[in-house]
Amino acid sequence: MPSKSTDDEDTRSLTSRKSQLTQQSFASSSGGRSGSSSEPTEPRQVFSFPTVGKREEANVMRARGLVALILLLAVSGVATAANLLVKQQERSDFENQFEAYASQVLTVSRSKADQFFDALDSFASSIGAHAATEHARLNTSWPFCTIPEWSVQAQKLLELTGDEHPALGVAHIVQEDERDQWNSYAAEQNPLWYQESIDHEGYTEFTAQELIDNKTIPFVHFYDPENGFLPSPVTRPGEVLALFQTYPLGLSMGNPMLITNIDMLLGSQQTEELYRITKITRRPNIGFTRIPIDLETSIPGSQIIQPIFNGADTKADDRKMGALLIVRLPWMGYFTHALAKGEDGIVVVLESACPKLVEAGITTGRENLTESDRNIITYQVDGPNAVMLGETDLHDPKYDALVVSEVFIDLDIDPSQLPEGSCLPSLTLHVYPSAELEASFQTNNPIIYTVVVVVIFVFTSLVFLLYDFSVGRRQRTVMDRIAKQDRIVSDVFPTAIRDRLYENQAKNMMNGSGAGDDDGPFGLEETFYGRSSEIGSAPLADLFPSVTVVFADLVGFTAWSSAREPHQVFILLETIYGAFDKLAYRHGVFKVETVGDCYVSAAGLPEPTDDHAAVACRFARDCLKKMKDVIRKLE
Repeated sequence: MPSKSTDDEDTRSLTSRKSQLTQQSFASSSGGRSGSSSEPTEPRQVFSFPTVGKREEANVMRARGLVALILLLAVSGVATAANLLVKQQERSDFENQFEAYASQVLTVSRSKADQFFDALDSFASSIGAHAATEHARLNTSWPFCTIPEWSVQAQKLLELTGDEHPALGVAHIVQEDERDQWNSYAAEQNPLWYQESIDHEGYTEFTAQELIDNKTIPFVHFYDPENGFLPSPVTRPGEVLALFQTYPLGLSMGNPMLITNIDMLLGSQQTEELYRITKITRRPNIGFTRIPIDLETSIPGSQIIQPIFNGADTKADDRKMGALLIVRLPWMGYFTHALAKGEDGIVVVLESACPKLVEAGITTGRENLTESDRNIITYQVDGPNAVMLGETDLHDPKYDALVVSEVFIDLDIDPSQLPEGSCLPSLTLHVYPSAELEASFQTNNPIIYTVVVVVIFVFTSLVFLLYDFSVGRRQRTVMDRIAKQDRIVSDVFPTAIRDRLYENQAKNMMNGSGAGDDDGPFGLEETFYGRSSEIGSAPLADLFPSVTVVFADLVGFTAWSSAREPHQVFILLETIYGAFDKLAYRHGVFKVETVGDCYVSAAGLPEPTDDHAAVACRFARDCLKKMKDVIRKLE
């Protein structure tokens, strides 16, 4: 802020310069001559430093608002972008990890299935080769064949599944005319393989003879629902599938439950349909079944049938198919130990191409299937463990886009071999992630990164506001000084002269010849103190051909003031000249100067007027009246 002494010096300097400029203008007006051009000037655009300052201050405020808005939008945009990018990275990590898990589950499950089917095929080939040898030695043929060391070989095969509830049996194809002979053959061979299985499996609760006497049905039978599910002999014409050797021996809840000599074709529609297709294609087949765990509980599983031919070649078209290996495995075993511990949250949906079978018959079409008609089981794989979720599709639909599907078991069956209306057996695995897996990849990082970005922008904004406050404070200091100078100029010069001074100064500044660092904040001293003449600028002088000058002199003032104190003289002059100034402003009269007790004013300048003489007279009259009022009050 300028000091009081500086303002007083500026006031005295500007007053002196004003007197010089006014005398130049008035002298030119009185004499009717002037060195300046007498041609009328074009209208000038009023230039006021305070006006410009206010306008610029408004622009600055708008700029501040714009910057604040941009900062707000920027922090919102960057924070949102950071949040989305981190979330996208987590989502990408989750999807990549899921793809790795899904690939591993599919690889392990398919490898188990392929390995087991290869082993099953090899087992069937060894049985066929043994049967061919025995038949040639004994001059017999299928179905009359007993597999040696059955329990040992069956156990080795089922160990490949790694499951706790596998079951394996061999069912002989017995023609109608062979049933009596088969019943005799089975009754002869049962004690032999019974005892072999009892010794291998370690049973001590019963003997082979006890099994034959108490549990074995000596003829091919089925459990008739119309006869209280009692065993009844098969009387229908045609061939039967007589189940013979089984592993394990048929224990459930500690009790032997042998199903030897049961007709598999009457026992299960599923087996009947699988056998029908296998008989045509001469290829193994697989379908859905239920596996009993105890007397009240069963779980869904797979039923696989593998044809056994007379000889080692299981694919030769001219070989007789004499028996079937029937395997029942829980589906769960295919998915256990597919992942390492800690790799959890994979949902596996197993779907069959063939629908469920109904009591009225075999449903083979896939049109208009409802959810309950489809053979679907859902498992969740958590590390080395697998848990069944339900016998329907229970995956989360929001992960449909991430599904990884692959044919689980391809039986290499030619569809053209199947009769019309038959269903081509095919199993497909659909692997999905779970919400638990996705949650394991969700962290607080999006929030942390968002908060960090916001904090950085807030800190930056605070620095900006601090800088803006500092600049604004300096700007207000400058504007206060400018306002004081403008008030001084406005008090010293009339508006027209002031505006022209500002206009000339603005032109000089735009032309590069404006104020220097030592010329004050706006360089007005250069104009006010006459230095403009040093660079060739024309003096500020106009021609006023018609003006009326008013001289007001206080009669006897010299004698009066010599007998008074200075402050009394000052009060008198200040009061009188203040009253005259108000009258001059009211009448539009220009105050030229005061010299002692002489008040000089002029009508008709700086704005020309035709009735300047009348204006001057009215002003003089009012001054006389005001003088009397002031003297009376002061007395």
